[in-house]
Amino acid sequence: MNPEKDFAPLTPNIVRALNDKLYEKRKVAALEIEKLVREFVAQNNTVQIKHVIQTLSQEFALSQHPHSRKGGLIGLAACSIALGKDSGLYLKELIEPVLTCFNDADSRLRYYACEALYNIVKVARGAVLPHFNVLFDGLSKLAADPDPNVKSGSELLDRLLKDIVTESNKFDLVSFIPLLRERIYSNNQYARQFIISWILVLESVPDINLLDYLPEILDGLFQILGDNGKEIRKMCEVVLGEFLKEIKKNPSSVKFAEMANILVIHCQTTDDLIQLTAMCWMREFIQLAGRVMLPYSSGILTAVLPCLAYDDRKKSIKEVANVCNQSLMKLVTPEDDEPDELRPGQRQAEPAPDDALPKQEGTASGGPDGSCDSSFSSSISVFTAASTERAPVTLHLDGIVQVLNCHLSDTAIGMMTRIAVLKWLYHLYIKTPRKMFRHTDSLFPILLQTLSDESDEVILKDLEVLAEIASSPAGQTDDPGPLDGPDLRASHSELQVPTLGRAGLLNTSGTKGLECSPSTPTMNSYFYKFMINLLKRFSSERKLLEVRGPFIIRQLCLLLNAENIFHSMADILLREEDLKFASTMVHALNTILLTSTELFQLRNQLKDLKTLESQNLFCCLYRSWCHNPVTTVSLCFLTQNYRHAYDLIQKFGDLEVTVDFLAEVDKLVQLIECPIFTYLRLQLLDVKNNPYLIKALYGLLMLLPQSSAFQLLSHRLQCVPNPELLQTEDSLKAAPKSQKADSPSIDYAELLQHFEKVQNKHLEVRHQRSGRGDHLDRRVVL
Repeated sequence: MNPEKDFAPLTPNIVRALNDKLYEKRKVAALEIEKLVREFVAQNNTVQIKHVIQTLSQEFALSQHPHSRKGGLIGLAACSIALGKDSGLYLKELIEPVLTCFNDADSRLRYYACEALYNIVKVARGAVLPHFNVLFDGLSKLAADPDPNVKSGSELLDRLLKDIVTESNKFDLVSFIPLLRERIYSNNQYARQFIISWILVLESVPDINLLDYLPEILDGLFQILGDNGKEIRKMCEVVLGEFLKEIKKNPSSVKFAEMANILVIHCQTTDDLIQLTAMCWMREFIQLAGRVMLPYSSGILTAVLPCLAYDDRKKSIKEVANVCNQSLMKLVTPEDDEPDELRPGQRQAEPAPDDALPKQEGTASGGPDGSCDSSFSSSISVFTAASTERAPVTLHLDGIVQVLNCHLSDTAIGMMTRIAVLKWLYHLYIKTPRKMFRHTDSLFPILLQTLSDESDEVILKDLEVLAEIASSPAGQTDDPGPLDGPDLRASHSELQVPTLGRAGLLNTSGTKGLECSPSTPTMNSYFYKFMINLLKRFSSERKLLEVRGPFIIRQLCLLLNAENIFHSMADILLREEDLKFASTMVHALNTILLTSTELFQLRNQLKDLKTLESQNLFCCLYRSWCHNPVTTVSLCFLTQNYRHAYDLIQKFGDLEVTVDFLAEVDKLVQLIECPIFTYLRLQLLDVKNNPYLIKALYGLLMLLPQSSAFQLLSHRLQCVPNPELLQTEDSLKAAPKSQKADSPSIDYAELLQHFEKVQNKHLEVRHQRSGRGDHLDRRVVL
């Protein structure tokens, strides 16, 4: 510093002392400056006051010499003390050079700057609030200072500033929020603690409504909640808890839509505390905001559904997620199925049409990826913020269906999540069938694939969805209607309805043709498609038929009309090209028909064939049952067509008797001994009126080799009484009764010809296989 330079009104002694390396001498100079400024204040000499402050600022505080900077800082503090209440007029000039020294490399100088600013703020009090942002910015940097003395000094200044803000009602929150939003993303532990402490203070001031600006800082708060320091995490929990309490008290003033995306992101994080907290917030948002959350449904489901499969280690998260899922589901009502233009306006918001597809938040928000694959989660994890203008809330199914489809397609997803997805689909088909049927073509393949799931509960829920699709009145139209978006146009290969080829066999190459079999009762247009694709799946996945086939068909008989199911399957199998599968499937259906309690009414309907409908059903079943000779006989036994059963057994002599054939005869004998055929065994007492029943049973006996089934049936026939012993005096006088006549409206000769025709086809196929060398000759030499 130039000693010859004029620093008036500062005396040479003051200047010399300010530049001294000893603190005591600089302090003496500060006292002299304070005395000098007091005189100027008394004289109201503002020019000299400004000159003193400018000199201390430019020539000392901002000097290149460290001791001069220290002298300038203590001199500016002395000026503030001397000015007293009038210091507010010169705060800008007093504060700026001090804040510049906050960035000094010398830790001692940073400490002196902190001390000087403390004295300035202490004198000015509320007058410093217009300069709050620059003070806060400087303090936020000092909070992370490595020097403990500097940090200690900054904490004193921080407490003083908090006291001033708490006491004042002139705090400018609007101008402060942008700075808070920027600083809240700091990764420094001490800076985060500083930020959280200030949010707590501002939240406690009655005149400051920080809730209005919560969307600006909520993401940052969740970032801080993931800090490694337990104390900081605890502080952040307290802050979030206070905000949530205030939200519950004043839900009408909360900007739910602007925070929905933030919660969606943090509900998907791997940090348990963040995820649980975000999920609790989501639960409250759905329950408090109601339908305003509907536009964000796909994002919410992306976050919530995977949590439903958590184990007991994350039981709390799972329970809250389940409440979120149930609450969100309740928001969907039948009104959502109405055309949008017909729905009344509501005081809620929805994303603009161009924003209907959700967008992934940027890295600034720190959101993790979605639960599905990366390409999927990048497009559906969140929605853009909704407008605050009045607009009706519309349920956009595109995104929701994509999320549900994604989770159902993911084989790694947990059972409870898959069940929840299927419950959602069922709920949507119940509440919004018209809109959901636009998505049926894209959902149908994965729903069919889910029938192979390992869980019975998943399969049962899947069948409920498929049954609703097949029976809903909304599915009556031939054209399900255009899809909501271009990305949902899936392949229709699984939904093609068969056409009849020249040979009358099943042909699935066409997309147009037989919408419903001529012999099938009128049903939902998707019913027949479902039956076709279910049989196709059984054909391509024989293990599914063997392990789960009976369970699936029995449940469908409960969910839908059993007669329609058997009628349509029999009609489809009649045209099946794979004769071996047709025989296997017919055998499975016959076993279900004869043994399942769910089909009690259908068995009773077939037992007497009194109505034209039951006779038509019998003829339809018979034609397909002909793929398997033994099942055809059992159907005749069930319907009490004993004469025709005997005629069929007579034809067995012309068939190729194999081990499989004899095994089926063996099973039929076992079935005859079951309760289902109690009426048949009792009819053996009436020998005179049931001769063909006895002949048919003897025919089965003659087919069997000497086996346990042979012995069983032989013992049963030995119990048939001598008709002469059963005659009574009354019966001798009465006119002779004829046996139970076959139904006159059924052409049994034509049925018998059809049986021979089908069996000839099977014989041809077996011979063709034998000629290729890939068929094991399993004929039995008798």
